[in-house]
Amino acid sequence: MRFLSLIRVQENTGKEPSERLMSEMGKLMGDMTRNGTLLDTAGLMPTAKGKRVRLRGGKISLVDGPFTETKEVVGGYAMLQAQSLEEAIALTERFVELHIADGWELECEVRQVMEADFG
Repeated sequence: MRFLSLIRVQENTGKEPSERLMSEMGKLMGDMTRNGTLLDTAGLMPTAKGKRVRLRGGKISLVDGPFTETKEVVGGYAMLQAQSLEEAIALTERFVELHIADGWELECEVRQVMEADFG
């Protein structure tokens, strides 16, 4: 089963990942890629460089970032391969634990991907 781990951060804190954190994340991502549990991962550019496409009342509109009404934003993601939600959570916890030493506050939302058959 595939699971998406959405990494939520407070965007406007000015906090940047330390060299230690980047190194530790690199090791973890390498291990998880080699063992087949990490399918894809990336950080996202700030919301100031993004746009939202909204559908409200049957009309589509475009909203320029930054999105001031949002306190926390998705700062990155990881697509995981796991046998259960519990395993996906354990993999996500390994990533979150790397941030403790640098005083980060973040939240990861782990959700199973619906495997639709469009064929």
